[in-house]
Amino acid sequence: MKLLVINPNISADVTALIESEAIRSASHGTELLVRTAGHGVEYIETRFESLIAAGAVAEIIAEHTQPGADPVDAVVVAAFGDPGMPALKELAGVPVIGITEAALCAAALQGHRFSIIAISDRIKPWYRDCVEQFGLAGRLASIRSIKDALTGIASVQEDFRETLLALSRQAVAEDGADVVILAGAPLAGLARELNGQIPVPVVDGISAGIRMAEAVAALQSGQHRAGAFAPPPPKDRKGLSGNLDAALAARQEHAETPQPAA
Repeated sequence: MKLLVINPNISADVTALIESEAIRSASHGTELLVRTAGHGVEYIETRFESLIAAGAVAEIIAEHTQPGADPVDAVVVAAFGDPGMPALKELAGVPVIGITEAALCAAALQGHRFSIIAISDRIKPWYRDCVEQFGLAGRLASIRSIKDALTGIASVQEDFRETLLALSRQAVAEDGADVVILAGAPLAGLARELNGQIPVPVVDGISAGIRMAEAVAALQSGQHRAGAFAPPPPKDRKGLSGNLDAALAARQEHAETPQPAA
């Protein structure tokens, strides 16, 4: 199996964190192709930054899913908030899994109520939107976050380890969380290091994304050719990159032709 793992922000240091946890999480024999967004911001904290990142992710997916490209079995969008999701499911002919949807599914399977631990206050409204979008708002115990300014995105775990641990414990003791989600690629791998220090299951988004992508790809359920995630219909296009144009054209060829009414 081959997974395309995309860091939607431009930080190579965060990509390294993603890749390290992805390697630890992947099954034996799974090949990982890890890519970093070609444009965007250092780390994604707002809806608008997510909008920018979605375009960068779409370009990478298009590059690796157009005709003639080395095929991949699934794509992992490795930023909490899942930039571009679920729209990116319309572009690729393989499963596209966001680490938010993967983490939420993993949390929902392990407990009734879950809490999200975030790296900033600014990010919380967007994360709440994501939970509501997946229909799990009623199971969200809380979103707790770091209050202080970050000194560097790659050093969040080192700089705020005790804060993150305290927030996780507070989510359990005060908010009633049955599961804690450590949100965001900058926290990749921290759940392993805090194992046993938090009295409920702790979900790492990168790990969940890799394992969920493997599982969904292995189901071989088929492509979206109709329905809500069918390929966009053919129409005039202008100004798209060659990769994106080719990927769209290829997907449209696989769309189901509507049948005339009887």
